[in-house]
Parts: sequence; C-alpha cells; structure tokens
Amino acid sequence: MKIAVIGSYGAGLTMRVPRAPEAGETLTGDAFESGPGGKGSNQAIGAARLGAEVSLLTAIGNDDFGRSARTLWSDEGVDASSILISDDAPTMAGFIMVEPSGENRIAIAPGALDLLNESHVEAFRSEIAAADIVLVSMEIPISAVAAALRIGRDEGVRTILNPAPARPLSTEVLSNVDIITPNQTEARIILDLGDAQSDDEELARLIAERIDGAVVLTRGSDGAVIVENGELLHIDPVRATQVVDTTGAGDSFNAALAVSLAAGTSLREAAAYAAQAGAFTVATNGVVPALPTHHDLSSTIGESQ
Repeated sequence: MKIAVIGSYGAGLTMRVPRAPEAGETLTGDAFESGPGGKGSNQAIGAARLGAEVSLLTAIGNDDFGRSARTLWSDEGVDASSILISDDAPTMAGFIMVEPSGENRIAIAPGALDLLNESHVEAFRSEIAAADIVLVSMEIPISAVAAALRIGRDEGVRTILNPAPARPLSTEVLSNVDIITPNQTEARIILDLGDAQSDDEELARLIAERIDGAVVLTRGSDGAVIVENGELLHIDPVRATQVVDTTGAGDSFNAALAVSLAAGTSLREAAAYAAQAGAFTVATNGVVPALPTHHDLSSTIGESQ
C-alpha cells in the first residue's frame, strides 16, 4: 500500500482553557504544550502507523520547527525527501484552544506553506503516479491542491480530498476528486449555503452532484454518511472510551480511510475502519500521540465485538 500525501506541516501550540474567551477578554488557561501538527503531516504519520508506505509533499521553514519536523518524519517512516524547505519563510504555526468538552478552536499562520505551488506538485508527480491513493488537504494554496488532484486523475490514481479548512471550491478542483470527506460545517461552506437549512443526507447528496465521485460526510459522534453511485449509506458511530481532545480526529479518519481503500476494501468498509481510528484519537491529548497503529484499531474492534 502506497499513499502520496500533499498538505501542511506546522507547529501546534495548544492551550487548554475552561471556555473560549470573549472578544477583548484575557483568559487564564489550564495547561500549555507544543508539538507537531498540520493536516498533511498528521495524515502522513497516521497512514504510516497503519502500515502504508507514505510519501509527503509539504513546505517548512529552515528553522527549529522545520528541523524537528524532519526528525519526526524520519522516526515515523514517512518519506519527506520531496518537501520544500524555505530560507525566507517560517514553518507554519497553529494556535489551538481546547475546551473541557474536547472541542477546539484553531488559528494558523501559514508561513512557508504559502510558497508551495503547482511546480512543486509537478515535481512530485512520480510519487503520485506510484501511489495507490493520493490524499490532499487544504492548508496549502489552492493551486497546489488543484494540481495534486489533477495529476492524480491524470495518472489514474484514486484521489481523496479532505476539504479542511473549508472554502468554496471551483469546478476545476471538484472535477478531479474521487472521494471528498467534509464534516458538516465544511459541507455547508463548500456548498455556500449560508443560513439555508439542510440535513446531513441532503448535504452529502448536494456535494455528490458536484463531483464525479463519492462523498463521505463525517458527523463526529453520529458516525458518517456516504453517497456513492447515487446510493446513500450510513456508517454507525463508534463510541470513544472518553472524549479528551478532538483536534486530530479528522486527520486520523482520513489517514485510515486512505489506507483501508489502498488495501482494497469497499468505501463502506474503509469508512467504518476510519471511524474506529477517529474514536481512538479523541480519547488522547494531542494529535501525533493519539494517532493509532493497526494493532490499536484491531484491539479496539475486538473489544467492541
């Protein structure tokens, strides 16, 4: 199984807070920690831990955060030989507030990620062509997202777009997506619905009408909805042992979905496996420490049966 991941890396600076502060308010947090993050890196590490051979394309600064990233990828078995290293822009930093419920609020400063462009993705073409799955997320310039999906389609490789952070997407981008994985909020942004009311099934169907592929709409503790070839399917929720931090749940879900599909499972089976990964991740603080191995998920699945 080989996965090509195109996305972000950033240093995550996390503070646990009793609640989100109001505008103009200074709030004392309970704890602070820093560590690796970024959706592309998280998904690459998640896929590698689940047994895939992973190549990553991202951009970092020539700074302490960037050097720590290269050490991390080496330790996790992720091939980062194609990454862009900038002397002029810093590694992305993300600022995360986590409430007692486990819900989080995130702001990012993209830094070197803004430099990642179509030519860098084109230079990554051989890695994409050799992959079973191309997994793309959107903390990078949209030109790089579009190029990754287009090259994946050109090379006959199945493409997954995790549309986070969400924005309205052009026909050019959507036309090269085989599977898109929004959550409920991201789905509404993609569709530009504003205040219009739609349930999750309708959201999934509306997005499916815009792409030549399938939709996996994630619903947190309510599971997921799939639309594939016009058929609507529900993925049952997986109960987490506890909900401590939801920050990496989406990345864990997408990594597991990609690995399972690369192994030849159906989309429904892959989404069920991904739901197990997401539930495992929310039970642990942080993102990278919470990404499961295949053994972790096998144990969890065994205990739930």
